[in-house]
Amino acid sequence: MDANLLPAEVLLSSSQEVLGHVYLERLPQPGGRVDLGQQSYLVLERHHYYQFRAGRYRLQRVALHVQSAPHLQEKSWVQNRWVIGDAACRFNACSELLRCAVNPAGPCQGCRFFEAHPPD
Repeated sequence: MDANLLPAEVLLSSSQEVLGHVYLERLPQPGGRVDLGQQSYLVLERHHYYQFRAGRYRLQRVALHVQSAPHLQEKSWVQNRWVIGDAACRFNACSELLRCAVNPAGPCQGCRFFEAHPPD
């Protein structure tokens, strides 16, 4: 086991069910992805647990609260990151977690609410 790897517990946010434990090289930011087995999850929040040792606090482990990641067939590149859905629609949330306000489950293709952004 590499000493630089940090133990992380992965919890499903909606039910607090423990999905598993992983060792991470770096901590994913909220909105980032973590893979567990064949499933990919979006990180909603993370909790840090510290231990006081030898006169200082050290990061001991992390709990990642996640939700199942949608399959990103519909995605757009916006401001150096991928967002769910068609960012050309004015209702798109420009988020890694939520597609839009009027049709959050999607798909964007053929959506009756689609409206292009007004010209600047």
